[in-house]
Amino acid sequence: HDSAIAGVTLPVTCIVSDIFMPFTIQAAEEHALPILLYSPASAAGVYAAYHFRTLVEKGVIPFKGSNLWKEDTKCLEWLESKDPGSVVYVNFGSIIVLSQEQLEEFAWGLANSMKPFLWIVRPDLITSGSFILSSVFQNEISNRGFIASWCPQEKVLNHPSIGGFLTHCGWNSVIESICAGVPMLCWPFCADQPTNCKFICNIWETGIEIDPNVKRENLGKSINELMVGEKAKKMKQNAMELKKKAEENTSQGGCSYMNLDKVIKEVLLKQH
Repeated sequence: HDSAIAGVTLPVTCIVSDIFMPFTIQAAEEHALPILLYSPASAAGVYAAYHFRTLVEKGVIPFKGSNLWKEDTKCLEWLESKDPGSVVYVNFGSIIVLSQEQLEEFAWGLANSMKPFLWIVRPDLITSGSFILSSVFQNEISNRGFIASWCPQEKVLNHPSIGGFLTHCGWNSVIESICAGVPMLCWPFCADQPTNCKFICNIWETGIEIDPNVKRENLGKSINELMVGEKAKKMKQNAMELKKKAEENTSQGGCSYMNLDKVIKEVLLKQH
């Protein structure tokens, strides 16, 4: 702009901007320039986004009952038979996959911990297409283990029998665990998960990270570290403090509540 004023270059008279670079709008306003927003995505993608409001008005979205698999609620009955804070809940979300070797290490790590566990094994969890748990393992865990293909995770995490959550650190799982006050055993895989793990273990101190190359003997020890002893008590205390903060911030008058209310009043309602 300064160069244009000095006559060194031609002045900018219009801005054509990618719609995913919203800071260009502010620049256009500051220099009183017209701006044309351009979408680099396909026309089909733009057309779909254009009709989002229509889909909302017709009740098509948000989708109802959008679970990828049918929830097994029998696990809640099983949890009723367990002592408070005694059960390890294991779920790696809807995308992460394991090899058969990794599956066996997790299985025997859970068995070696001697703790009751609820383990979610999706139909597509194993890269080979199907999972095999030996009869020896089945006999070993007896009444200590419950394996389901999917479950109502929020209800499970808020059940008093749950004492720890072995997770891939996906953000939805992290948030749900925080809101339930449950410490986490972290096995991050990709994307934001390693960063989430760092916050859980190093900053909030509500969990423990396990080695990416999981081994049964180490996993069993880590589970007991998460569930038993002074460190476990401290992690549980920190988790409950985070839960309290989450409740305060999402209750009426809380920071998150007020921010969402501000978005509704200043952005959404002003468009009508």
